[in-house]
Amino acid sequence: MSSTAAGNSGAAPAEGDAKPRLWLWSQAILDSLSWAAALLLAVLLRYELDVRLINPGGMVLLIIVAVATQLIAGWSLSLYRGRYTFGSIHEARVLVATTLIVAAVTAVFLFLTVQEIHIARSVSAIAFPFAALIMAAVRYAKRLYVEGKPTFGEEAQKTLIYGAGFLGNSLVTRMVQDPESPYVPVGLIDDDTAKKHLRLSSVGVLGRGDELPEIIKRTKSTVVVLAMAHLDAGRIREISDSVSGLGVKVLVLPPLQEMLTSNTNRDNTGGLTDFREIDVEDLIGRRPVDIQVDQIAGYVTGKRVLVTGAGGSIGSELCRQLHGFNPAELIMLDRDESGLQHTQLSIFGHGLLNDNSTVLADIRDSDALDEIFAKRRPEVVFHAAALKHAPLLQMFPKEGWQTNVIGSLNVLTAARNVDVETFVNVSTDKAASPTTALGHSKRAAEKLTSWMYGATGKRYVSVRFGNVIGSRGSMLPLFTDQINKGGPVTVTHPDVTRFFMTIPEACQLVIQAGAIGHGGDVLILDMGEPVRIMDVARRMIAMSGKKIDIKITGLRPSEKLHEQLTGDDEVNNPDGHPKISHTHARPLDPADLDLELWLKRCRDEAGDAAPSIDESDGDIAAGA
Repeated sequence: MSSTAAGNSGAAPAEGDAKPRLWLWSQAILDSLSWAAALLLAVLLRYELDVRLINPGGMVLLIIVAVATQLIAGWSLSLYRGRYTFGSIHEARVLVATTLIVAAVTAVFLFLTVQEIHIARSVSAIAFPFAALIMAAVRYAKRLYVEGKPTFGEEAQKTLIYGAGFLGNSLVTRMVQDPESPYVPVGLIDDDTAKKHLRLSSVGVLGRGDELPEIIKRTKSTVVVLAMAHLDAGRIREISDSVSGLGVKVLVLPPLQEMLTSNTNRDNTGGLTDFREIDVEDLIGRRPVDIQVDQIAGYVTGKRVLVTGAGGSIGSELCRQLHGFNPAELIMLDRDESGLQHTQLSIFGHGLLNDNSTVLADIRDSDALDEIFAKRRPEVVFHAAALKHAPLLQMFPKEGWQTNVIGSLNVLTAARNVDVETFVNVSTDKAASPTTALGHSKRAAEKLTSWMYGATGKRYVSVRFGNVIGSRGSMLPLFTDQINKGGPVTVTHPDVTRFFMTIPEACQLVIQAGAIGHGGDVLILDMGEPVRIMDVARRMIAMSGKKIDIKITGLRPSEKLHEQLTGDDEVNNPDGHPKISHTHARPLDPADLDLELWLKRCRDEAGDAAPSIDESDGDIAAGA
């Protein structure tokens, strides 16, 4: 352990740790010598350098009083017990307080003994600033010495820190103070011209972001750490593009919550690894969500909450987040037993599947749902179970109808039978001006949910959002698999765009929507700007370091070039939340479902060229 680290402990050093203990004793001795020097200087100044006027015996007695007071006060305030980080603001405050105590005690001592020791009473006041300055100077000198000669391992990588603010300062300090750090800070980058000559822990600002490639070549750096809070995806893309081809690894800091809760931030050597490489989620955009916890707790805490599709990507994350709001019961329903086991394991730490938290059932089975709802009597329902792959449902529309329409109606009916207070139907942006079997089926589910609100007067709402990063079967995992296999990466059209959200962000807003939604609403989550799929594919290939082709497969039947969150016939209104707006779905009475009309619309949208719609399914449809 370095001598700097000695003061970093929050408690007294261990008995066997000689270096920290030696440094603490040396601190006390140096502070005592500082008072002796300060008092001698004060007396010389008070008597205008006439040493004949100084009483040696009185000076010795005064120094003894000052040193004894310094040691007692310093020990009492833990200055010499290793409680404060060496050279920190906290230590400086305690040091000043200790020095003031000594000055006050010596002033009283001189006032009472001025006739006996013949030393002017003003000496203590004159000595105080000199003592404080000398003690601070000693600490600063040692800090400069320690930080000016950092020792790193032979494999430590030359690192540039992008951002000379609070985060950058913290990272540089930790790097130079950790002898086992795998990163050697060789410079800082900051776009603020006022920081041009700034130095943090002996590491200087070398230039602005537009000079980054040149600085990398000059310093021969192999790592760039982005040390900026709330760095948007556009800026990350710019930085990543600017260093492309230079053989540099770009690292980012994860969100603070992730840093505090993750146990993977430290390697087995205890080195500094709180940052990670940028990934496609950073390039697309990870937006912080401002949820209003009080509103959510008001309708979830202490209630019986049921989630359908609990084994899926969205359903499982909903369960994890809802569990944090302490519902009276969390009922996880799915027909996928393996998915249920994984969700239970992630929440409760076991996958025994032997308690009432998991329910194995298919939402197509209305009798089973009625029995489950009658027995468990949920008060809040999140309906996330659905078939979601548009091309597959375009080939087998009957399956989409059975699950997304009839299955949703079964859940809605079971919820109505037990007076569910809040029902949140998880929908998709493909329900806005739908063109596919998937979109039409989810639009029908929205309308059925709106009708059920009219029938019950309870809060029955739908929540609409787009593609979820990392969900099973989504685009990004597919691209990753294609890249790992050597390609090609398949993209339907060079200009196709989609909206993206991370799973936690989407689920947080779904739960929030349940708190602020009004019956019959279709709540629309803010997805940010649409992302061009071709750009995502190129960036993922570039990040892999492989040479992989991109194959254009052409838009599939009924597939949109650009998705939309609000239909052409809908009005998007704000809903009092910066990331949630709402529209309304026209109620659809289950008695008015017209199966043949629904299937005809699917066929018409797909066009004559689509072989995917089986004519044998002509006996089913659903009016939308």
